[in-house]
Amino acid sequence: MYRKWKEAWLFNVRKDILAGMTVALALIPEAIAFSILAGVDPMVGLYASFTIAVTISIVGGRMGMISAATGAMASLMGPIVAKYGIEYLFAATVLTGIIQYAMGVLRFGKFITFIPHAVVTGFVNALAIIIFMAQLTNFEDAGWPMYAMVAGTLAIIYLLPLLTKAVPSALVAIIVMSAVSIGFHLDLRTVGDMGEITQQLPFFHVPDLELSLSALGTMLPFSLALAVVGMTESLMTATIVDEMTETKSDKNKEVRGQGIANIVTGFFGGMAGCAMIGQTVINVKSGGRARLSTFVSGVFLLFLILVLGSVVKQIPMAALVGVMFMVSIGTFDWHSLRTLARIPRGDALVMVVTVAIVVATSNLAIGVVSGVVLSALLFGWKSARIKAHVGVDKHGAKVYRISGQLFFGTMMHFVDLFDYRSDPERIVIDFASSHVWDHSAVTAIAKVTHKYRQLNKHVTMVGLNEESRLLIDREGVSGHVA
Repeated sequence: MYRKWKEAWLFNVRKDILAGMTVALALIPEAIAFSILAGVDPMVGLYASFTIAVTISIVGGRMGMISAATGAMASLMGPIVAKYGIEYLFAATVLTGIIQYAMGVLRFGKFITFIPHAVVTGFVNALAIIIFMAQLTNFEDAGWPMYAMVAGTLAIIYLLPLLTKAVPSALVAIIVMSAVSIGFHLDLRTVGDMGEITQQLPFFHVPDLELSLSALGTMLPFSLALAVVGMTESLMTATIVDEMTETKSDKNKEVRGQGIANIVTGFFGGMAGCAMIGQTVINVKSGGRARLSTFVSGVFLLFLILVLGSVVKQIPMAALVGVMFMVSIGTFDWHSLRTLARIPRGDALVMVVTVAIVVATSNLAIGVVSGVVLSALLFGWKSARIKAHVGVDKHGAKVYRISGQLFFGTMMHFVDLFDYRSDPERIVIDFASSHVWDHSAVTAIAKVTHKYRQLNKHVTMVGLNEESRLLIDREGVSGHVA
């Protein structure tokens, strides 16, 4: 037991602690910005980021992944806060967690296996673009010090690893740029300008609303949407981290963990959250691999709020913008651009459409679902091709050798393949190069055999694989199966 715990928490201590500290610094402005987006006090987002990060580090299924308050979730919260108030948001957050936990129990984590690689690539690239675009507002009415600080931050991030990798370059960049800004009294926008940071601990709080079917009906649509978006973003991020670290994760455990984390944060004055691709990339690139890195990010975030709140307020946004530019550059799949002209046109279309929808709507779930639907349509179109190679055997029977998949998309084409009136009395349908997939396919076969039977002609089906044979036998299709 101890060995298993040690492997999950303590195999990478120094790097995990430093990576978690770096992430915590980057979490603060993001949490404040997302709170403003949701229409709540900045501390709601900060408390959520603390409780979710700490909880998911213990119960999550993907080590090294960062979960906290996110923009995708915050964008769905505005209406419920504006119309019903903050207590409904806390209750909806708890309900979101319950729904997600149920999704994990029902093994919804398998959902990720139905997402094509083109959609994953489009998702990643869209997130990189969104992260980059979100930083541009910080340059409004900014003078040369802002540009110089961002450039200095990027220089440290990319050049310091050439000298040493003992500490995360992003952490060094934030510390150095903050010291320069404070030391030279530069006129720069700081974290404190984004919102008020109250140096108080989160406390247990049961949402103050009357429990009733009416209240549940009000919250359910919001909670269901939050649960689906949170699950989608978390599963996609987990898949990306799997690839980045060449390790595997338990997707269903992660969904359950996200549910538990949201239940906890709802009872501690926080809003619903999920995995964060940006902060996760910072963590992984800073060396974070174990659960400890996620735990430290939450604990150090609370430490910054409670103990170093006055210092944190002075951190220049320019330094954090530089870090997020690094995240954007590192997240974007540049290889996908170089190979765009060489991959199948359908895959290229799916990737571009996914990127366009996610960027246009800032809704990750809509973009991913749209990409999956488009992929399914393209696959169906490509698969909906069925042919018959016609010949005559030594006994004078006409043989139709079917090639292609027989399912709902090809059933009408299959029925039209046969020359019912002109065919001889004996017909052989060879399915050796085909497969019977569904009830529609069996119905099509039944139609063909019925048409021949009306003309007093005999049909023999050969070459059926075991699965196709069982499906046809179960439906009771007339005609001889050899």
